Amino acid sequence: MSLKNKVQLITYPDSMGGDLRTLNAILSEHFLDVFTGGVHILPPFPSSGDRGFAPLTYLEIEPRFGTWEDIRAIGEKFDILIDLMVNHISRQSLYFQDFLAKGRSSEYADLFLTLDKIWEDGVPIQEDIDKMFLRRPLPYSTFEAGGKQERVWTTFGKTDPSEQIDLDVCSTQTRQLLRTFFENFKRQNIKIVRLDAVGFVIKKLGTSCFFVEPDICEFLDEVKALADSLALELLPEVHAHYSTQFKLAERGFWIYDFILPYRILEAILTKNATELKRYLTIRPHKQFTMLDCHDGIPVKPDLDELINTELARKVVDICVQRGANLSLILSDEHKAEDGFDVHQIRCTYYSALGEDDDAYLASRAIQFFTPGIPQVYYTGLFAGVNDLNRVKETGEGREINRHNYTVEEINLALGEEVVQRLLKLIRFRNTYPAFDGEFQVLESPDSEIRLRWSKADKSCLLIVDLSSKHSVIQYIDKHGLLADYRI
Repeated sequence: MSLKNKVQLITYPDSMGGDLRTLNAILSEHFLDVFTGGVHILPPFPSSGDRGFAPLTYLEIEPRFGTWEDIRAIGEKFDILIDLMVNHISRQSLYFQDFLAKGRSSEYADLFLTLDKIWEDGVPIQEDIDKMFLRRPLPYSTFEAGGKQERVWTTFGKTDPSEQIDLDVCSTQTRQLLRTFFENFKRQNIKIVRLDAVGFVIKKLGTSCFFVEPDICEFLDEVKALADSLALELLPEVHAHYSTQFKLAERGFWIYDFILPYRILEAILTKNATELKRYLTIRPHKQFTMLDCHDGIPVKPDLDELINTELARKVVDICVQRGANLSLILSDEHKAEDGFDVHQIRCTYYSALGEDDDAYLASRAIQFFTPGIPQVYYTGLFAGVNDLNRVKETGEGREINRHNYTVEEINLALGEEVVQRLLKLIRFRNTYPAFDGEFQVLESPDSEIRLRWSKADKSCLLIVDLSSKHSVIQYIDKHGLLADYRI
């Protein structure tokens, strides 16, 4: 299939009304002409943690969300993007529970990375661990399995032992399991599969165990061949130095633009678009663009060597003053020389911009004019503010941008001027024909940005004045006349 160059929605299965059936009703009533690019439904599977990202299986839907029938019903109107946590599966999955009961005699034992697959005697060496890009203090967890102690690789997880057990992607058994999951997605009318945490799948001593080349590329090529055979699109999710993303783009993959959210934020907060404009001239076009998501605004390592850390600290400080919290880099080796260690800024994008409607609409306009497929996270759709109470209740910093909206809250949000302005902008992005044409970054003062699209007799020019935060689109209308659309 070919992806539609239209705006997509990102939402949890229960964040817009409580379940998939209500989500379908809301999408059908309010957003049929808005999210014509599709809907990314964050993991709707049975899960034991990390808000869906510790899945027990991909063959079932969590009953409190609904059924596969509900997914297929949404898929009749919208192309659906779904996540596959290719790096790991839940500790509570039948696969790992069988391993815990039977140990190495389990029929699923080879799915997992016991440490003897990494270190010959199964004893970890700290010198090797020090080189790794860690997401927790140690990359393994210890379990009692089949009556003996087993140490198993676990990249992620805040508990010890972790809820997220890494899969051994070099195992034939794991490859077959992934095939089973992909084939089920095809049957359920899924169109796009996002490979979550794919950068961590290769573990090799002497490396960072993150995006290990050429092994990772060989693995991705194999998965792409599988996806192609089922007419599914792939979207690898890799938070890494920008050059890593660019390598994936060179190999023909869709990639995420994890640089754009910070660059736009920096430009608006500092009223200077110099670095943003420079970036827009060098980035690959085959990207999914976003400003906000279920995690945070990426900083390191995505923008390593692209940002001035002194300026970055000022940007981060403004966000923190506005209620944000931070995810930090664990490994000293991956911190900046001056100690700057911000991995992600956790907040809503609307709050990061001081809940300023004009600034927020300017940021969305720049995103929509940037080449690629734009995604809008559901809290961004409703111009949501930081949910500090959820952070206090759960102790999870990312919950600041994960508010669950009731139907009543959605109806109220739809009445807000800022939301109606955003919906109008999305409709323009979806329907104006020049967005399938040629893109240009035009010369402009540092405090201004001018982005132009043109195709045949149609063209549209976005002008954002960062000093006033006002934005206007000059475009050729259906009568061939020059028109102004003040966002």
